Amino acid sequence: MTATMTARQMFSRFRAPLFAVLAALTLAGCGVNVIPTEEERAKAAWSEVLNQYQRRSDLIPNLVETVKGYAVQEKEVLTSVVEARAKATSIRVDASTVTDPAQFKQFQDAQAGLSSALGRLIAVSEAYPDLKSNQNFLALQSQIEGTENRIAVARRDYIQAVRAYNTELKTFPGALWAATLYRSYKPMETFTISEQQMQVPKVKFN
Repeated sequence: MTATMTARQMFSRFRAPLFAVLAALTLAGCGVNVIPTEEERAKAAWSEVLNQYQRRSDLIPNLVETVKGYAVQEKEVLTSVVEARAKATSIRVDASTVTDPAQFKQFQDAQAGLSSALGRLIAVSEAYPDLKSNQNFLALQSQIEGTENRIAVARRDYIQAVRAYNTELKTFPGALWAATLYRSYKPMETFTISEQQMQVPKVKFN
C-alpha cells in the first residue's frame, strides 16, 4: 500500500512539469514558433539590404570626384547624383520601416532615384576616353557594379523571407497564433520596383 501511494505521490509531483513539456511539444508541432522565426529571418534579410545600399552610398563620393576630374562640364549629372545620395541617406530607417507602407515606399523611391542618377553618371563615361581608361574610375565602376549585384541578391532574399513571413501570418495554423499569441506582429512591406529599374546600366568598355 505504501509503495502504491508513493508511486501516486511521485506521479502527482511530476504531473505538472510533464504536462508542461508535453504542451510545449504539442505547440511546437503546431507551428507556434514559426512566426517569430520567420520574422527574424526577414529582419536579417532586411539588414543585409541596408548594408549593401550603404556600401553603394559610400562608394559614390569617390566616383563623383573621379568623374568630375575628367568631365567637369557634366555638372548637371554630377549634381543630380550628389542630391539623390543626400536624399537617400537623409531618410530615417529603423525597425518600423518594414511594417510602415508609407515609410517603406519613401525609402524605396529614394534608392530608385539614386540608382537612376548613378546610372546616368556612369553612362557619361562613354564620351570621355581618358576617364574610361582611368584606373581609379575602372576600380570604382567595378565596385559599383559588384555592389549592385549584391543589392539584387539581398533584395531577392528579403522578398522571399517576407513572403514566407507574411504567408505564415495569413494561413492556418499561423493565422491562429497571429490572432492570439502574436497580435503585435505586422505584415512586412516588400519591394515593388523591378530589378531592371533598380540596377545601374552596364557600361561596356571596348
